[in-house]
Amino acid sequence: MENKFNNQNELFNKVKPALRTKKNELVRNGIKFVNELDIWEYNKIHNWRKAKGLTLASIVNDILNTDDKLYEEFVLKKFERREDNE
Repeated sequence: MENKFNNQNELFNKVKPALRTKKNELVRNGIKFVNELDIWEYNKIHNWRKAKGLTLASIVNDILNTDDKLYEEFVLKKFERREDNE
């Protein structure tokens, strides 16, 4: 059975349990400021932008197995850019 998604919003909703799981893991590890959308955005930019033939399993794998520090650094850099623009 092949999963097809009409848009990114459908895919986001399908992988929301994995995003929530990773967010909870980050909180347990003391990283409380990274949210589900941050995790999604990180993977879109760093793991999936040039990927071809992504499967739902590989997307979930990327979400759950990306190092916590990479998510943390991504969000911290995003905050720094915001502060620089203010």
